[in-house]
Amino acid sequence: MDVTWYLVVSAAVFSIGMAGVLIRRNPLVILLCIELMLNAANLALIAFSRAHGNQEGQIFALIVMVVAACEVAVGLGLIVAIFRRKLPVDVDELRGLQG
Repeated sequence: MDVTWYLVVSAAVFSIGMAGVLIRRNPLVILLCIELMLNAANLALIAFSRAHGNQEGQIFALIVMVVAACEVAVGLGLIVAIFRRKLPVDVDELRGLQG
């Protein structure tokens, strides 16, 4: 397959994730949409890596997956803290966690 098809799918997934971040106000849905955007970037990296015949893009995609896993751990921790303190779930109404 041509690299163009992978990039079209990557752009479509990234657009869906970006629309979800801009439209939705639930922090869990925003976190999932950010994960979609990171996966789209990984797909583009791997497509370019395969097109050029080297492994550097795939290694960089693995590093991005590690960063995404750390982001999910911190994000879910914040979401759990928000729910435990019974703060508003809407991202626009949430100003900060005051300890």
